[in-house]
Amino acid sequence: MSDLIHLLPDSVANQIAAGEVIQRPASVIKELVENSVDAGATTIHVIVVDAGRTSIQVIDDGKGMSETDARLSFERHATSKISQADDLFALHTMGFRGEALASIAAVAHVELLTRQASDEIGTRLLIAGSKVVSQEPSACPVGSNFKVSNLFFNVPARRKFLKSNATELSNILTAFERIVLVYPDIHFTLHHNGTEMLNLKAGSLRQRISDVFGKQYSQDLLPVEVRTSMCDIIGFVSKPEGAKKKSGHDYFFVNGRFMKHPYFHKAVISAYERLIPDGMQIPYFLYLTVEPSDIDVNIHPTKTEIKFENEQAIWQMITAAVRDALGKFCEVPSIEFDTQGSPDIPIFDPKQQVTPPQLQYNPDYNPFTQGSRGSTRTSSQSTGAVEGWETLYEGFDIQSQDSPSEGDVFDTFGSSDEMSTTPQTILSEKSPTHYQYKGKYLMTAVKSGLMIIDQYRANVRILYDRYMEQMSNHTASTQKVLFPEVIQFAPSDAVLLEKLLPELASVGFDLSDLGGHSYALNGVPAGIDGLDPIKLLHQLVGDANILGTELSSLNSQIALSLARHAAVPYGQILSNDEMESIVNELFACSNVNYTPDGKAILCILPQADIEHLLG
Repeated sequence: MSDLIHLLPDSVANQIAAGEVIQRPASVIKELVENSVDAGATTIHVIVVDAGRTSIQVIDDGKGMSETDARLSFERHATSKISQADDLFALHTMGFRGEALASIAAVAHVELLTRQASDEIGTRLLIAGSKVVSQEPSACPVGSNFKVSNLFFNVPARRKFLKSNATELSNILTAFERIVLVYPDIHFTLHHNGTEMLNLKAGSLRQRISDVFGKQYSQDLLPVEVRTSMCDIIGFVSKPEGAKKKSGHDYFFVNGRFMKHPYFHKAVISAYERLIPDGMQIPYFLYLTVEPSDIDVNIHPTKTEIKFENEQAIWQMITAAVRDALGKFCEVPSIEFDTQGSPDIPIFDPKQQVTPPQLQYNPDYNPFTQGSRGSTRTSSQSTGAVEGWETLYEGFDIQSQDSPSEGDVFDTFGSSDEMSTTPQTILSEKSPTHYQYKGKYLMTAVKSGLMIIDQYRANVRILYDRYMEQMSNHTASTQKVLFPEVIQFAPSDAVLLEKLLPELASVGFDLSDLGGHSYALNGVPAGIDGLDPIKLLHQLVGDANILGTELSSLNSQIALSLARHAAVPYGQILSNDEMESIVNELFACSNVNYTPDGKAILCILPQADIEHLLG
């Protein structure tokens, strides 16, 4: 019987490794830019064509590689970062496994130009599918120039499952942002299809955040700085008024490496307890510096999950640091000590004898037999009872319509029969008057009992159906603004906005591109009076960024987000006509029972249950 176990060829092994390390074009940029950072580069240029499908080029001015190092760098587990197992517990570089370049070369065509400062001439290396095509001397500047073309050319299944160019470009920007936020002292540029998307000059951390996400964004940030023997924590957190339903801008960095840590995220949110509504998220940029021996970054190929030795202690430090930042820099209302014109409040003197007030009253006073109006008047001052008072109430019938009888009240609620299942039946049998309970629920009588409607959710359903109809028929009304306002978006949001522009135009937004990720707001949808259109647009793009754009219907996502922000909020007092309008429009919707995201809108308390409770 022949042996069954055999070694895999290097080409197959490299493709397997590439499946873990290189998942999309953004993974290539992450690995190459991190190598440039480790090489000591001060300027890094990234040039992308067709969201990385055609080519990705990373140019740096680092220390470069020799001819031998250039060839050896594409071998698996060949690295300059570590030399023994103990080095894994003292990492000071981004990469260390030596799999990135080998994985990239296994699934793409790679061209490398590199030269060291001590060499007069550099090296040009061509590799396709892990096979070296050529290696020759070449004139080039100091540093490295990687060009990756035809990604996944030999793995058609992986190339087939790449998303649209807009989605892949958004992923590239996300990966790029996670690196540039760590190294504000390095000059980064990013070009896509010949257009400059980012040009980040070297500067301070706050300046880098401002350059990436916009100047207005950085105005709501509070500095955080705590230094201990166990961990140093610096960075920025947002003010409470900067809270959003879905932030998307929560960044943790450990020793210059981006990480995802839900446990530490809860530490930040817990510091905002009672400062922001439940379910809201806070943007933050926190940088942790710990001893490399106290963490383990080698637990996942993407190196975004890190294990900490003193996790509980660091959790408490993060919470204390954020609370300290909020306590120092949050505005506190001042106390007004100006007493001019205020009433004179006497000071209690325990030695002073206090005399209780004397109350005078007439024990014989009877309002039904005397004409006096004051209780302190004596009987001699009374003028007697008013004669013929019954004539004042002539024409009033106790059993009139203004005072319904017990039978009339139960007729209003209807019998205790089972509720009709059709909305048309309920609508035809509802009461013409409604009651608003605690500014949140609308209550109205129907034949089968008492119907309770959530006013906000009902309005969300109404507006959602209206916006969906407008987008399908292109009948939305746009209200022009007197003075167009300029809106600045982050690069990743600007890429997503390009995809959302047709849908936003179909609901009434009129936006014109000014370049540089800026747009002029020329018109807003009719009927959103009282809302800040700039804030609303940022919220719409933020919702789409969190939920993703690969949904079956992008129109549905836009309509739902716009309906949520434009709906009648809880606590708004409504007139009976407004309540009647909401009820009538709700029962004209496609689904009266649930919101588009599946939340219940109404319920009916049966008449039998009411009688049982009061029986």
